[in-house]
Amino acid sequence: MNRSCHHCDEFSRAALVRRGAAEAGRGLPAIEPGMPSPAGTGLDRRSFVTRTFGLALSVYGLGKLNLFEEGIARAASGPSQPVLLSVFLPGGADSLSVLYPALDSQYRKLRPTLALDAVAGPTFTEDTRLHWHPSLSPFATLHGEGKVSVLPAVGYTHPDQSHFTSRHFWEVGATDARLTSGWLGRYLDHAGSPDNPLQGLSLDYQLQPAIASTKVPVASVAAPDEYTFWAPGVWGDVERRMLETLALLGSHRRDRFLNQAAFATAQSDRLRRQLAPFADNGGNGYGSPVPYPEGNDSFPRQLAGLAAMIGAGLPLRCVAITAPGEYDTHADQPKALADGLDLTARSLFSFQRDLEARGLADRVLTLVWSEFGRRAEENGSDGTDHGAAGTAFLIGTRVRGQMIGEFPGVANLDDDGNLRATSDFRGVYCSLLEQWLNEDAAAVIPGAGSFSRPALLR
Repeated sequence: MNRSCHHCDEFSRAALVRRGAAEAGRGLPAIEPGMPSPAGTGLDRRSFVTRTFGLALSVYGLGKLNLFEEGIARAASGPSQPVLLSVFLPGGADSLSVLYPALDSQYRKLRPTLALDAVAGPTFTEDTRLHWHPSLSPFATLHGEGKVSVLPAVGYTHPDQSHFTSRHFWEVGATDARLTSGWLGRYLDHAGSPDNPLQGLSLDYQLQPAIASTKVPVASVAAPDEYTFWAPGVWGDVERRMLETLALLGSHRRDRFLNQAAFATAQSDRLRRQLAPFADNGGNGYGSPVPYPEGNDSFPRQLAGLAAMIGAGLPLRCVAITAPGEYDTHADQPKALADGLDLTARSLFSFQRDLEARGLADRVLTLVWSEFGRRAEENGSDGTDHGAAGTAFLIGTRVRGQMIGEFPGVANLDDDGNLRATSDFRGVYCSLLEQWLNEDAAAVIPGAGSFSRPALLR
């Protein structure tokens, strides 16, 4: 997929800093004074291993983890939990293209080159002034089925137009540069388990800051088919027989330590067996009942794997992933935006259909967000500059399927020429915690009592 190379220097530096922060022991690259450290900076990364075998999963957490393989097995056998998937659109997706006021004369005056044609995208049925970006037709279909709620202008008071700072605010759930734990990480600290790293899963080689915890382990894996269980020089039938033999050691009930070690090995093998099919035949190994977009980008394959992991009963609760595309479209916006939105929307559409086919759709809610929107007026480079309010989506069979907050229009922009927010992301987080995750938002979101809670679920 083509990616825009015309993003600003700050966007590139932010990516480098976050990559460095997520790799334990490498330190942080220099950044501008006053910029917040990414949530999770300083967390130790531990390889997920048994005493004999390697398992390709990175676990982040403070303190010593004892037999967390056992924790995975125990959690997997427990009651099904709701799953919240956070999908980040990196760079600041243009809200006035994602949903555009097709017939507004002021919009066309502000964007003589970039304004989308009035019939280019499907009409947004809740507010016919608006049309979907043509690449978001899959979202329009799901919205027509009542499975997508739209926040057309979401943000926060006194918006910060820095990629680094604004994204940090969204990740920690507060406009506080000093916070170093993610909002989902704090939820897991409060409601999670000390021995289940899969409760917070970053589908990436690095830790997604929103999941950064301080008390419980969380994990990072690029994709389920990259999870491996191995012993040097052993494979095939010999490996299978070896693992089966080791599992039988658990019959020595009188030896508590031997039994505990054998149990951990056996349950690690159980997890290996659950994930082993994912490595076969690429994405086809996931057994996906619906097709996903093909190509070189890993996003569709990661979502297919996630659906399979949930279907396998793995104890997932919060998952974070970055969508394809770079939305910092200071130049050449039309193609870069269309390409990113197209693959993202088609992949999430397949993911939703996959969950429905597996009978899992009522357990999963997806939040799609970006750090801010773009300036209402186009610049001189066929692009748009940093703005304020952006667009977010909630996807799932249990969402209300209605607009959250109104579209403010382009006739009353803020002093910087940006779209004004009509809903606050912190209030949305409070609703997600209380209505979806059944948790007191006050334990997670600073100042939670000051934010109104929109109704998100049916």
